[in-house]
Amino acid sequence: MSEWDGDKQSGWGEPEGGRPVRVSGGESGRDWKLIEKLVMSLQTEQRKSRRWGVFFKLLTFVYLFVLLFAFMFPMGEGMKPSIGEHTALIEINGTIAANELASADNMVGALREAFEEKSAKAIVLRINSPGGSPVQAGYVYDEIRRLREEYPEKKVYAVIVDIGASGAYYIAAAADEIYADKASLVGSIGVVGGGFGFTGLMDKLGLERRLYTAGENKAFLDPFSPEKESEVAFWQQVLETTHRQFIEQVRQGRGDRLVETDELFSGLVWSGEQAQALGLVDGLGSTSQVARDVVGHEKLVDYTRGGSKLDDLIRRFGVSLGAGFADQLVQSRLELR
Repeated sequence: MSEWDGDKQSGWGEPEGGRPVRVSGGESGRDWKLIEKLVMSLQTEQRKSRRWGVFFKLLTFVYLFVLLFAFMFPMGEGMKPSIGEHTALIEINGTIAANELASADNMVGALREAFEEKSAKAIVLRINSPGGSPVQAGYVYDEIRRLREEYPEKKVYAVIVDIGASGAYYIAAAADEIYADKASLVGSIGVVGGGFGFTGLMDKLGLERRLYTAGENKAFLDPFSPEKESEVAFWQQVLETTHRQFIEQVRQGRGDRLVETDELFSGLVWSGEQAQALGLVDGLGSTSQVARDVVGHEKLVDYTRGGSKLDDLIRRFGVSLGAGFADQLVQSRLELR
């Protein structure tokens, strides 16, 4: 037996060009075929896995895209189904401010849509708000009055849930009638503007305020500078002017239904039962009760407009918490609350 005869038994033949050559047949040849099949099978599985991976990634992308589209543009937003005669519902929840859901833009848009809809026989404002910006409340108040004149056959009812105070009551006063629960909080016809002063703390920390302005009153009510009596007196005039405007609008909206007392416009808040005795509300009842018994159309269709969906997500995750805290800390803001 030659030296290469032993190698043939293990699956190798005579060298060609100085290299051993695998020969078919024998136990080693079968093992090699098994290895080849195993490698090919692994490659096939890898290709299948890659294809399935691409498929599931694409499916996930499509799902997320559809979800985002539905979240940003919900089906039917801004359009009401044709469901026959009904009572239009507009929610006023939370702080009334330009950057909140209860902004004048959202409320005015919903009001116009509800008034223009022929099958909406009346509008109910369901209010659950402590108030907010007098400017935003004033915009909504004026728009309600304008729309009532343009559509005299369509009435507006305000229904106060837990609280309808200050700027929220400002808006309610524009309605034809106001309803509340006997335990609702109603009123707070007043104006507040506040901030913080840090001069004492700065002295303790050894901090020096360096503020450069052009204009005698440009640093008006600066929280890092000592308070000036002249500035406080001027700011009080601003508050009193805004308060007077608020009172005038309430009187215009409520008319001779008000039972005016020394405390009515003092900023106090009353229960719904007390508010009814003072003429701040016309009766006690819920939204569905008003729609059923007062309007005569129990079916409610929600016309409420929301803000940006992305803004809502940011608000939920608290991204704006720091900015909001700093805003409250440094600025003096005038609010109806």
